Amino acid sequence: MADDKQGRDEQADDEKRRQRERMQEEARTRADEEQPMRVDPNEQLGDLDEALKSHDYPATTNELVEAYGDYELETQDGKKSLEDVLSSTDVQIFDSGEDVHRRILELIDQ
Repeated sequence: MADDKQGRDEQADDEKRRQRERMQEEARTRADEEQPMRVDPNEQLGDLDEALKSHDYPATTNELVEAYGDYELETQDGKKSLEDVLSSTDVQIFDSGEDVHRRILELIDQ
């Protein structure tokens, strides 16, 4: 290509076209990927949220499993009981329903 204004313009246009093609290919590749779950502190856990809010605190993991272990939660791997979700963590003491809520969301996002 000649080293003149027209040649430089053509090179720039070619580079823009290649960049656009790379972006389109990347978008197609990403569309096939599974989207990770995101921890959103405002996300609701259904009836479990109300139950956790009304629970007396402080409370241990074991106490919460005993009281609410049968509640079903939607996870990346499908539905799991609260007992299954909390079994992957050490025994903790929670000071509020918000603490439990946040911890559950962290666990189901893994």
